[in-house]
Amino acid sequence: MTTPGSLPVTIPQLLAAAANRDGPWLHGDAVITFAEAAALVGGEAQTLAAQGVRHGDIVMLVARTTPRDLICWLALTALGAITLPVNPRSTDRELDALIEQAEPAHIIRTPGPWPRPADLPTGLVKPDDLAALIPTSGTTGRSKLVMQTHRAYALAGQGFPHWLGLTGDDRLMTTLPLFHINAPAYSVMGSLSCGAGLILVPRFSARTFLDDARRHGATEFNAIGAMLEILMRQPERPDDADNPLRLCYTGPAPARERQLEIERRFGLRIVVGYALSETPYGLIWPRGARPYETLGTPRQHPGLGTINHARVAEDGELLLRNPAVTPGYWGMPDETAKTIKEGWLHTGDLVTANPDGTYTFVARKKEVIRRRGENLSPLEVEETVAAHPDVLECAVIGVPSELTEEEVKAFVIAVPGRDLDLAVLREWTAARLAAYKVPRFWQQLDALPRTPTARVAKHLLPAAGGRDLG
Repeated sequence: MTTPGSLPVTIPQLLAAAANRDGPWLHGDAVITFAEAAALVGGEAQTLAAQGVRHGDIVMLVARTTPRDLICWLALTALGAITLPVNPRSTDRELDALIEQAEPAHIIRTPGPWPRPADLPTGLVKPDDLAALIPTSGTTGRSKLVMQTHRAYALAGQGFPHWLGLTGDDRLMTTLPLFHINAPAYSVMGSLSCGAGLILVPRFSARTFLDDARRHGATEFNAIGAMLEILMRQPERPDDADNPLRLCYTGPAPARERQLEIERRFGLRIVVGYALSETPYGLIWPRGARPYETLGTPRQHPGLGTINHARVAEDGELLLRNPAVTPGYWGMPDETAKTIKEGWLHTGDLVTANPDGTYTFVARKKEVIRRRGENLSPLEVEETVAAHPDVLECAVIGVPSELTEEEVKAFVIAVPGRDLDLAVLREWTAARLAAYKVPRFWQQLDALPRTPTARVAKHLLPAAGGRDLG
């Protein structure tokens, strides 16, 4: 087993270790080797230091998924600054709210020209120094800023290749944002750890996705939300499986038959996992296992062994304890105390524990709908409605009832070029679910509101309106 002292435990240490590898790292219009990237980060760190960036400063970075933005972020971590990465599509009002909340010492909207190469500083930060404040979607309009440490990113980078079976021969393609945790912790840190190439695509496009993978030789990608379903709703082509992709990491798990359809069409294998901004060490399918429709078992470190523990609270909530759990929420001690108790992270997700050690997702704790004396999961209803061939996506919420408890309301998005008949959708759902789970209210939208991390912003869905189909 690896000893703790022999492992990189900060982001700049991971990059410095990767700089000793031969070969290319960043792929795009130009190719940048591991050594060149480390030198560029060193030069950028010198530039930022000359501009007054110091250890412990909060720096707001408008983070685009580009090599230039990534080099800037890595340079900030090398200086020991705390990056507040934000969505480039944020409005001025949203940015002003984050500025008031975090009071950053510096704001970088667009990094300057490419820096001159220089030596990479690696001794300025410690493992438990903060590397980032990750804005999460809040239901009150105010983001919670998740504090994440260098240790968490380093452990995630060392774990991700092990969990998926990635090597230096792989190329990881991500269309996911650098202002979330997925792409930085898994794709970026994972590629540094195992020597794989990294392909940054500024945004997800179902129409060009496979062509991008072919052009860059991508062998793995991460998918969140409806990405896989959106890809599946593209017109089929005879060469869909003629691509270099072999792995997709996603969560939560698609239905078993749908997963097999996706894998057959695109000629790849799906690995399912569960994590959140508060810890990149959640659950994942064990290597070689196929526990369909589950979130997997607790992720462990390839060298340190069992460092991650999971248990289910009396009310069904999943709790996690590991060294990559956030210290808490910036400036919110009460929220921190409610979420982290005696070292256990209360995830807010309800699960069931299975005999094989896996866990199955039930619902978000705050989203469980109480109807006719029964609890129901919006996810089950959403998956059932979305399985209809005319539906691209579905979101389900509980809305006030004129009697007691709640009624169920479904919002649906049509597949482009298809006409939706809401009465037909209700019949489809009623044939597949118990009566108390079938939505009473239905409403068609052109698009679902999204949080900065691409999740459906259910708090923005209108409770009133829609068709009452009883």
